[in-house]
Amino acid sequence: MQASRAHNRWFILVTLIIGLTLSVMPVPDKISWLRPQFVVLIFIYWSLALPQTIGILSAWFAGICLDVVSYAIIGQHALAMVVVAYICLLSYQRIRTYMYWQQSVWVFVMVGIHQLFVNWVHSLTGHSAHPSQFLLPAFASALLWPLVHTVLERFRIRYRVA
Repeated sequence: MQASRAHNRWFILVTLIIGLTLSVMPVPDKISWLRPQFVVLIFIYWSLALPQTIGILSAWFAGICLDVVSYAIIGQHALAMVVVAYICLLSYQRIRTYMYWQQSVWVFVMVGIHQLFVNWVHSLTGHSAHPSQFLLPAFASALLWPLVHTVLERFRIRYRVA
């Protein structure tokens, strides 16, 4: 009976690759700070949906991949993703019960924490983001969260990702 149940965990990797692709697609410089953090959004979804599968090591790997494709300092996104994953794994049971707008506020905070760590590591090299543009990706990500959650939830059910 257990053998008939499909896990299809490959789909998690496919969605993270799509997130990595969306993260490096070229956009005009004037709106580049409005780009949602797709990898973080997708990772938050999977850590809430499948906390027994997605963990700290997965976050570190996703962060390293994001560092490589975005030509960032190696470990910059990995550190931020590990912190976000740790908080997600501590609070996934509570967050699942929230309504979409409450989850969006929580996603805003999580992506804001991600941005905080990325900007902190980036500022150690002598560069930092302008304060007025610092949380714009978190705001854009929070606005996109209901759509990301709905789409990934439908795909998770359709492909029986467990």
